Amino acid sequence: MNYGTLIKKHGTSLLGALFVLIACITLFKYTIDRGWITDPMKIGLGLLFGTGLAIAGFRLQRRPIVSQIVMGLGASLLYMTVSFSGIFYGLWDSMTVLLGISVITIAAAVYAYRFDSRLLMNIALLGGLLSPLTMKPETDQVFALFLYLLVINCAFLYLSIVKGWTELRTAAFAGSWLLYTVYFFHFNPSLDGFWSMPIRYALAAFLFYQIAFLVSSWKNKLSFDGLNLYLSVANGVLFGFWALLIWRNDVHFAYPLIFIGLVFMLSGFVVNRLLQKVDAAVSVYWTVGLLLFLLALNQAGNGMEIKPLVNVFVWSIISIVLLVLGRINKWLAANIISVSIWIIVGFYWYIVTWSTPRGEWFGVYIPFLNWGAVAWMVLAAIGFYYATSMNMAGLKAGSNRLLSNIYATLSHLIIGGLLTRQIENIFTEYFNGSSGIYMKLTLTVTWGVYALLLFLWGAYRRESWFRWFGSAVLLLVAVKAIFMDLSGKESLYKVVVLLLLGVISFAISWINGKWGEEEAQKQKQNQAQFQVNQNQSQDQSQNGSPDSTQLP
Repeated sequence: MNYGTLIKKHGTSLLGALFVLIACITLFKYTIDRGWITDPMKIGLGLLFGTGLAIAGFRLQRRPIVSQIVMGLGASLLYMTVSFSGIFYGLWDSMTVLLGISVITIAAAVYAYRFDSRLLMNIALLGGLLSPLTMKPETDQVFALFLYLLVINCAFLYLSIVKGWTELRTAAFAGSWLLYTVYFFHFNPSLDGFWSMPIRYALAAFLFYQIAFLVSSWKNKLSFDGLNLYLSVANGVLFGFWALLIWRNDVHFAYPLIFIGLVFMLSGFVVNRLLQKVDAAVSVYWTVGLLLFLLALNQAGNGMEIKPLVNVFVWSIISIVLLVLGRINKWLAANIISVSIWIIVGFYWYIVTWSTPRGEWFGVYIPFLNWGAVAWMVLAAIGFYYATSMNMAGLKAGSNRLLSNIYATLSHLIIGGLLTRQIENIFTEYFNGSSGIYMKLTLTVTWGVYALLLFLWGAYRRESWFRWFGSAVLLLVAVKAIFMDLSGKESLYKVVVLLLLGVISFAISWINGKWGEEEAQKQKQNQAQFQVNQNQSQDQSQNGSPDSTQLP
């Protein structure tokens, strides 16, 4: 019988049991307020009536519905007694509460498992959650309540998984977080310090339910979407709310978001490994986790001058993580997002790098060994990896080749920015006051070397586009050297610069010559192979046709 049928047939019985249960709890609390009977008598009467109802329900097994309702009320009275003794007044110590609640829960769970008593467990769970919720204890017995809820959740979640009774899972989850809310505001606990008791309990609940929902989905034929997924996301939202509230004066809100994001991303990784594919649950876990992670990491470095530099490293790491996920799981969306982030961060760094601190190590500026230079290098390395190793699935070879050239071009522009920025920093740091003309001339030589690198890359990748790109850069260098750098006073340094540019030009000519020879040789080989293939085709056609002079 599914839960919908159970509610349809026995909904009024459940409602009646709820009324009786609330009446019992109210009467019990009323006797406490009036002081009519002593505490030991209350405990004894609770145990007596609860056990009596449980035995009476057991004897009514020939009438299953009545039996389950009576036994459920008996279990609820026993839960109420334990709540009064160990949580409301603290008459029992924590170990006694643990023992008592364990005996009640295990007995009810074993019976329900053996006889499929779903109605019994629903009533018992209702009583177990309502008892501490409505009593609102006068002393702070939160640890006893924690043990109480731990035992109830373990047993009811276990039955929910093995029997497929999803309402037990949902009710235990909602009721436990509701109890946490009521007790938090009722006791107004101390929130001093990073590792206060409220955050410990909230963290324990979050991790417990996250693992429980994953195990539940695993046991349910690896079905990780649906109710378990929704409850898992709600679990993260609830923990995030409490973490931000509790830690508002001690911890920046980015850290709880990072933690929740990592838990979700790890959950997605576990699901992905179990399913060996990316399904809806994996996508949700990774998307939500990544968004939380990005939202948190975007706060890193706030109020600091190096915030743009921190942004570049953070987003570069995210781009690399997405790239790795895309390669491992063959997830096209991850590759696309990775490339998009890289392009945006590259443009962003080009804009802000000129006004961002250089990121010196130990207060000493070392050319090409500073955080600003490392940022350029990381971006360039990612781009060159795209250009040499990444092919978008579903695209033709020509389209992937075009994308490769685009990635490489952008990466070379990053190299150009790296060289330019570092040369400027060298003259600013070490030649301040006399850096004008010398910095301009040094940049001219640097850009000439940059043009040489473009030709080398084109020869390595056999891409003519970089020949044109390098030629354009070399032409601009020549214009700058002749019409701008040579104006003004003559100096020996200008002669040296012109000689170096001449050497660079000869080196480019040599590369072009070697490149042209290889292309010509390759073209001849292709033509020779084409001729051989054509001759073989003609021979086969002649051998396969009948002799025109031979009679049939």
